[in-house]
Amino acid sequence: MVRTKSFSVHLEKASDKWKRAFPKMNILIDEAASAAFDTAKKPAAFARRNFEVSIILTDDRTIKTLNHDYRGMDKATNVLSFPQINMVTFKKAELDFFPAKMPVPLGDVVLGYQTILRETQEQGKSLKDHTIHLIVHGILHLLGYDHMRPKDAKIMEKLECDILTGLGYPDPYNDSHDEQGNVKTNPKRRAHVRK
Repeated sequence: MVRTKSFSVHLEKASDKWKRAFPKMNILIDEAASAAFDTAKKPAAFARRNFEVSIILTDDRTIKTLNHDYRGMDKATNVLSFPQINMVTFKKAELDFFPAKMPVPLGDVVLGYQTILRETQEQGKSLKDHTIHLIVHGILHLLGYDHMRPKDAKIMEKLECDILTGLGYPDPYNDSHDEQGNVKTNPKRRAHVRK
């Protein structure tokens, strides 16, 4: 595992709906984002740099606009990730663009309040647990993880579960994993992540 010098989280509550969403929200979001960053596989060049991420807590109207403008999808969603670094084509020289003492921006993770609240009600989850899961999910996307192909979904979902379990949260996929941690084939298993 590649350990970086430091990782910082900049949290912005762009919607008042998030102001008192759940107790210790700022601390828990920072802890989840940091755990996801620390646990995920990263290039060796990351070990010599500081990184930062922006997490924006917004509403459905804003996230719908972003989803339309950047993904061509005219609907609200729960989480969007905007990576600053393309992990598929990553070259060490990309980090050299930033001054050595300056944290490298990893990207932005944006969460839409009303969609997340609706999903918690539909899925019988707490707002805290679902939000923390989506923070982990979003950070992993910034680091190049994806779930479009079954093989990639298995890797990403297992990592999410490991990170969340380590933080004391329940498995967000409920019974979607067997005792060995393998993803069961269930067409509804990714209902929490909207495309």
